[in-house]
Amino acid sequence: MCRWLAYAGGSIRLKQLLLDPKQNLIDQSLSSRSELTPTNGDGFGVGWYGINPEPGLFHSIRPAWNDFNLRDLASNIESSLFMAHVRATSLATIQETNCHPFRYKNWLFVHNGEIDQIQKFRRELLSAVGDEYFENILGSTDSELMFHLALTFGLQVDVPKAVTRMVGFIEDVARKKGVNEAVWMTLGISDGKTLWGFRYGSDGDGPSLYYSPDVTELEKVNPDIKGHLELYARCLVSEPIGEFQHLWTEVPQSSTVVIHKGKVDIHPFKPISV
Repeated sequence: MCRWLAYAGGSIRLKQLLLDPKQNLIDQSLSSRSELTPTNGDGFGVGWYGINPEPGLFHSIRPAWNDFNLRDLASNIESSLFMAHVRATSLATIQETNCHPFRYKNWLFVHNGEIDQIQKFRRELLSAVGDEYFENILGSTDSELMFHLALTFGLQVDVPKAVTRMVGFIEDVARKKGVNEAVWMTLGISDGKTLWGFRYGSDGDGPSLYYSPDVTELEKVNPDIKGHLELYARCLVSEPIGEFQHLWTEVPQSSTVVIHKGKVDIHPFKPISV
């Protein structure tokens, strides 16, 4: 099980949420609460929006807790919207092109979970990716394939609809190969303005996902960011960070969460057959 964090709000240094708080994402990469994957040492990545239309990316196959480049970058990069991901691989190899976030133009995508037994129907999924997106696939993960299927199904026009179609398509193809509960996921997606999160499992039990309380409570995660977050700062995380973890709100199973300028909207998530 991987771990990820996404932040949207006032411009802050990445380290102020990635490194400074208690039980931060880097701490979780070494000792998460998951019994299945207590360590996430198979690489990491950070994606951030800055001065360019396309977000910046940094990927490494080193364990996040032992990478001085990450600490230096996180101490010097400021952003009002960024994502970070620590990886525990299942089938795909450990290589930089398999590290999250994945990028297409101004879009970023992170995933925690898996497509069960994807080796039985991977070819069918790949063949469904649109020609205009196919050459953007650089790695071999199920996560990157999910991203490009969502792009194919209209991610740049309607994010929730595209993701429901993407998941429905994967489940339909999987069932034809005898895999009845194929998808297990949380997703983080952004276009640089809005942050979308998804929690879903074909078996009704998707991985954990939480969103932060209001800005006053979020400042308790790290008092150093007080005065920088603006009134609409929010975080999405696989596990709560900071000392006041009981203040975080769990996203319900089979849900879509939309965060825009601090407003949090939650809607039911149900896959659509294509």
